Amino acid sequence: MSRQRYYLSVENLAAAKGREPSLAFEGIGPVALAAAVTDAMRSDALFQRWKALQAEPDDVDPSLGVTDPSAEATGKETSRSEIELVTTLPMGIVKQRLTWLIGSAWQIRDIKAA
Repeated sequence: MSRQRYYLSVENLAAAKGREPSLAFEGIGPVALAAAVTDAMRSDALFQRWKALQAEPDDVDPSLGVTDPSAEATGKETSRSEIELVTTLPMGIVKQRLTWLIGSAWQIRDIKAA
């Protein structure tokens, strides 16, 4: 699978929280968010916490827990919080994990081959 570079932005990071508190981002600032995103892509810990919350955890498709040990996110503050994520994970998985972490408060600005 090819590596993609996702350019993401979050307008109001202080208000960016996933709906489930046990999955939601708790840090402050884009650098902390980038660390959380990196962990969410490299490790299946966030997926395992989400899976445990499901009515039938054993019925969850294990392919949703795929990881990319070489995923890397960086963050910076401009007029908004900006995250650059490089990963081999498909957009559907990236979207799912970002939504668990920060809800719908993010946008993709661009996607390029890495």
